[in-house]
Amino acid sequence: MSTLTVLHVGFGATTQDLGRPGTSDMGLGAAGPADRGSAALANRMVGNRPDAAVLEALLGSVTLRADAHVVAAVTGAPCPVSIERADGRVHGAAAYEVLALAPGDTVRVGLPTDRLRAYVAVRGGVAVGRVLGSRSWDTLARLGPAPLIVGDVLPVGDDADGWPVVDAVAPPMSTRAGSPVVLDVVPGPRDDWFTPDWQSVLTGQEYTVSADSDRVGVRTTAAEPLVRAVTRELPSEGVETGSLQVPPAGRPVLFLADHPVTGGYPVVAVLTPESVDRAAQLRPGDALRFRVVR
Repeated sequence: MSTLTVLHVGFGATTQDLGRPGTSDMGLGAAGPADRGSAALANRMVGNRPDAAVLEALLGSVTLRADAHVVAAVTGAPCPVSIERADGRVHGAAAYEVLALAPGDTVRVGLPTDRLRAYVAVRGGVAVGRVLGSRSWDTLARLGPAPLIVGDVLPVGDDADGWPVVDAVAPPMSTRAGSPVVLDVVPGPRDDWFTPDWQSVLTGQEYTVSADSDRVGVRTTAAEPLVRAVTRELPSEGVETGSLQVPPAGRPVLFLADHPVTGGYPVVAVLTPESVDRAAQLRPGDALRFRVVR
């Protein structure tokens, strides 16, 4: 069996597949990649099935050595990528292109200047053991294959389906061009718990991503809080990925892949799936705006 040996992990890396949908009755969220679109693209680039496990690397910064011939791709945050051959020669490479690794080759994924999470796919998928049917690490439940550490040997599986049909794709446009990232939302199940001007408050100002954001959720700050019209306690109820939950201080928290399955604060709006992926790439200090769509 082909394997990848972990030589370096910078800010943290985990395995993620399509997650554990349907386990909320056990008190578990779905987990899975925070940026689902980027993970899916990485799998398509190497000819994998959609459920193949990939690596999700925070700020890139991971180094892997191939012990056999391996086809790989890096998407998400546009990281610098290089391949060091077994004889010491360094081969130029890049994110968003198909990478061919020979036995003994080392692929280095560096620190991106833009976005937060990189996805590394290998043809066949990362075949670590499943926990409750999934290879995803859930940071909230502390469940699944453990985050990568130096010395881990990752088996390459057989989750391939066809061959790559491209050798490279265009990377996404930079989010650091000076304009806030725009996230589309639809009104949520508890929008009537807020004052009638909640939409103008939500969309009329710029928000900043807080430093305590993670895979559970993106916390935000802004000048003007959302104000509740209904002040009584809300019994805990189910929440979905992309829910914009509003704590008493009035600053929205945007739930990502590892969110709790229930919440006791009202959900004023819910992000579109594409906007969830954009939100998953926001760094602390990034600026964002919300846009209500119907």
